[in-house]
Amino acid sequence: MRAVGSCPLGAATTLDELTRDPHARLALLRAHEPVSWLPELDGWLVTRRDLALSVMRDAATFTVDDPRFSTAQVVGPSMLSLDGDPHTRHREPFAAPFRPRAVHDGFASFIEREVDRLITALEPARAAELRRGFAGPLAVAVVTEALGLVGTTADTVLRWYDAIVRSVSDLTAGRAAGPAGGAAYAQLRDAVVTTIASRGAASLLGSAAGRLTPPEVASNAAVLMFGGIETVEAMITNALLHLLRHPAQLALVRADVDLLDGAIEESLRLEPGAAVVDRYATRDTVLGPAAVRRGELVTVSLAGANRDPAVFPDPDRFDIRRENARLQLAFAQGPHYCIAAHLARLEARIALQRLLQRLPALRLDPDRPAAPHGLVFRKPPALHVLWDTLA
Repeated sequence: MRAVGSCPLGAATTLDELTRDPHARLALLRAHEPVSWLPELDGWLVTRRDLALSVMRDAATFTVDDPRFSTAQVVGPSMLSLDGDPHTRHREPFAAPFRPRAVHDGFASFIEREVDRLITALEPARAAELRRGFAGPLAVAVVTEALGLVGTTADTVLRWYDAIVRSVSDLTAGRAAGPAGGAAYAQLRDAVVTTIASRGAASLLGSAAGRLTPPEVASNAAVLMFGGIETVEAMITNALLHLLRHPAQLALVRADVDLLDGAIEESLRLEPGAAVVDRYATRDTVLGPAAVRRGELVTVSLAGANRDPAVFPDPDRFDIRRENARLQLAFAQGPHYCIAAHLARLEARIALQRLLQRLPALRLDPDRPAAPHGLVFRKPPALHVLWDTLA
């Protein structure tokens, strides 16, 4: 057990505070203890951007390949939980379909149709909850389309996802995971095997099967499903919340839709859907002011790094014209940079543009306030909105 005298702010930091509203505490840590030992975390928390980058880019010193990595305990080794040559072998078969041109050509029309279908279903009501009523269903539909699982519906994918996420969350919190996550993953694995046999190299999974075993393809499919639903749902929901909370910024976007890309980047900076990423030290090392021991948990606060005033002046302000907003780290950095970042951005842009076009006077429901919440994944539990109908 580490002594906490050298990190008094970390010793006073609670996971509950970081779950509810972390930004004031993260700013304090970043200014005075940028690598701080948190007893409640039983690990280090990195909040300064330059130090965060050094951790994420140095997979030899700070690895994900550790038995404590909770996702791997549920779905097995994957591109998310491996480093070095094994990581490259798992990631490369999936890389080509997620390059910018391939993403636009392969997904733009599908996303537009799905967004319009979802809005058409909502439109007459003049009120809705847009996290699980819009952002979540869109993310699930796109993941289902991308994976191309034979005989599988979006509802089935969502059921698998919910069960796997619960198991991963239980393990992360130090609890035993129930059987539902393992059962869901087994069903996903069976669907992957069926898809490979039925569709061959014509599918994303089938083309990967030429270089990976079927269980390895399934593990990576689970990771793509997890990231493509959890973080994209958060990305769209958080961006809507930021725009609707700032009418002047929203007016700028309405007047010039090209500013929407900047709004998305600025929202990712202020409230990344994945607030932290975990690494484990492979050797004793010095990180900024801290002497990190081999085997210790090193958690990078993407939320903290994204508000580093040394990089982002007036860091708590939502400014869709911020010139360097794309320096945000919501998609991580280094070898584990999000493989589907281009697809996530395309989903968010189409979703927001269509919502603002089709739902006049879209606004937050004043009787049902929303705020981001969560330690690892941050988004409002619900986002209730109102709009007018066209005469």
